[in-house]
Amino acid sequence: MGIFDFLTGEFIDVIHWVDDSRDTLVWRFEREGHAIKYGAKLTVREGQAAVFVHEGQLADVFTPGLYLLETNNMPLMTSLNHWDHGFDSPFKSEIYFVNTTRFSDLKWGTKNPIIARDPEFGPVRLRAYGSYAVKVSDPARFLTEIVGTDGEFTMDEISGQIRNIIVQDVSRTLASAGLPVLDMAANTRELGGLIARDIAPHLNAYGLHIPEFYIENISLPEAVEAVLDKRSALGLIGDLSHYMGFQAANSLTAEGPTQSAGALQAGLGAGLGVQMAREASRQPGPWGAPAPQAHLAPPPPPAVEPVWHIAEAGQTKGPYSRAAMGRMSAEGTLTRDTLVWTAGQDGWKKAAELTALATLFTVLPPPPPKD
Repeated sequence: MGIFDFLTGEFIDVIHWVDDSRDTLVWRFEREGHAIKYGAKLTVREGQAAVFVHEGQLADVFTPGLYLLETNNMPLMTSLNHWDHGFDSPFKSEIYFVNTTRFSDLKWGTKNPIIARDPEFGPVRLRAYGSYAVKVSDPARFLTEIVGTDGEFTMDEISGQIRNIIVQDVSRTLASAGLPVLDMAANTRELGGLIARDIAPHLNAYGLHIPEFYIENISLPEAVEAVLDKRSALGLIGDLSHYMGFQAANSLTAEGPTQSAGALQAGLGAGLGVQMAREASRQPGPWGAPAPQAHLAPPPPPAVEPVWHIAEAGQTKGPYSRAAMGRMSAEGTLTRDTLVWTAGQDGWKKAAELTALATLFTVLPPPPPKD
């Protein structure tokens, strides 16, 4: 090393910080014995601030720019003496670089449910989560209130405390908002603005600022959400009696002709039985007095007339009543060999083999009178 290089190194001292960690908030410029040469160059880049600490006291804050550390441009340092010591300067101070950029996409969430009073459902338990961004707004206050003498302070060291402040204000805002639970999703922006406004004074005391705050979701317990889903489904169904009739018709269509005929007979029998029971309950007792309801047994349901299906050309037709089958026999469209089926019957059989239909082919009218 030449004498020129030696002198250059002694006279020129460049102080700067290039951050590549993306999570460092404060970094202290390290120099053996904290000795900073008189006339050193201090470079503060955009998104940074430099805090000058002398003998344990905050002396000055430098915004982005290039500075020459001399007494004429450091008014607070004019009381420093012994600048005539040359290369062995007693200028022993500390410089802390503070990251003033925005730290975004930080997460928050409620660990425990928030009890709120809903005007429609009553007391409900809510959970909420979202994201936020934070930045240092006052480097000097942040250094004195939070960092202290930490040589490297990261975002993880303060994010837990910020989350606690956020959750506290979220709980208070949601519990006192008075909004129905079903309307909160449509008002997350307004609720987020209220929460950010309540958080601001707490963070300003630390020298911090939240430029962005988002509520991503406000949810109910799973059991309550399941009940709401059922309630929504009932709202879509509308008239329950019409819906049950529609479902019954669909089941008859989906089960096919065999099952649908049996279901039709069972439904008719049940309906007639209920109707007969209602009529019997309305009959007066002796001397015109109403019949005692507790001692009257409902009459049995009347026998249900079977209905028939006909197999013709590979297709099933029907159902037909016995009277309709008689008319078809008279017209000749129903013969003894016609295959028929009714509920409870084991497979298709010829009409002449069934007692209920055989009489349709044996009973003949008497011969016409002679002229």
